[in-house]
Amino acid sequence: MTDRCRRPVRVRGASSAGRRAIVMAAVAAAALATGGTLPAVVAQAHGSDDAVRQGLHRLVHEDRYPAALAAVTGRDGRDRNYTAGVADVRTGARVPVDGQVRVASNTKAFTATVVLQLVGEGRVALDAPLERYLPGLVRGEGIDGRRITVRQLLQHTSGLPNYTDFLGDFATYRHAHLSPRVLLDRALAHKAVFAPGTNWSYSNTNYLLAGLLVEKVTGRPLAEQITRRVIDRIGLRHTYLPGAGEERLRAAHPEGYRAVKGGGPLEDVTEMDTSWAWAAGQLVSTPSDLNRFFTALFGGALLRPAQLAQMRSTVPAGHGLWPGARYGLGVISTPLRCGGLMWGHGGDIPGYRTRTGVTDDGRAVTLAVTADPAPVAQDPDDSLDFLDGVLCR
Repeated sequence: MTDRCRRPVRVRGASSAGRRAIVMAAVAAAALATGGTLPAVVAQAHGSDDAVRQGLHRLVHEDRYPAALAAVTGRDGRDRNYTAGVADVRTGARVPVDGQVRVASNTKAFTATVVLQLVGEGRVALDAPLERYLPGLVRGEGIDGRRITVRQLLQHTSGLPNYTDFLGDFATYRHAHLSPRVLLDRALAHKAVFAPGTNWSYSNTNYLLAGLLVEKVTGRPLAEQITRRVIDRIGLRHTYLPGAGEERLRAAHPEGYRAVKGGGPLEDVTEMDTSWAWAAGQLVSTPSDLNRFFTALFGGALLRPAQLAQMRSTVPAGHGLWPGARYGLGVISTPLRCGGLMWGHGGDIPGYRTRTGVTDDGRAVTLAVTADPAPVAQDPDDSLDFLDGVLCR
């Protein structure tokens, strides 16, 4: 991770107040062959903050992500958007400012918010057994919906096996439609990881069931409920759950890549059927929309105080997350080196990796990079260092 760009590149600034040009550098990447390897230089960077630009430089130059996009919300509530790299490694196209990306498991925070809204309405009880809402559905070896609570689903303490561990090779389901019930069957064919409430283990199956619970209680599709209760309520203009069979992103976006092996070549996997991710990870959004969501969520705009307090009640997150992480109900807290916590989630899906963080004083940062798995063999996650550096500057 020592390769550094030595050629000048051009930098432009963009903010909620408008764009202003800054001179810094110009594109120097060679045209890409069909293998699709990474350009060696930053093609553009929007924004004037040195800490942000240096962090994006590292992600593109050293970690070799094709593009990095960031949105930063300051204490004054002003938003600034930044980009670095290229949107398309074949053409060298510019990265769209605040472009759409697949935000993967950040979806869990949206799903959990809807469940907790239903709790606040008295329609769901956090410590009630799942059986009350989905009778007879959850059965397997060591698995019984009568012993698993709604809270345990949202906090990953149910012990349910993770269905995404059993999907097989990505190429076999990339363009396939997989219904929630088919995915649930994949999980329930395997034994429980532990008895409910006795440990912690990240499992997308928990949020598959949370989505089914929302649909059973409301009698409406999950996508409709997330749209009405969250997206429209706080004015997220570029966030949506894809419709059935919808494989393309709807608005300006960088391409998403998958490194079959560390170091390339890269495969463009932007287009895919993400039905397999559903309530656990199907959402499409932008960095600034995610900042707006998490700021509104932790600012009390989406949940009543009692339910927000429950969401923020955390347990230590074991293997599968990062050091110091604690898991609440659909959200993660991470200690900052300068003191205090950042709250958010994060998500990994073929093509895109996102990390989110908001502080109690309203500062927020979201980072998206356009490859997952990472382009280099050691698969670094400098994304968290980036968030920490921005929030602690």
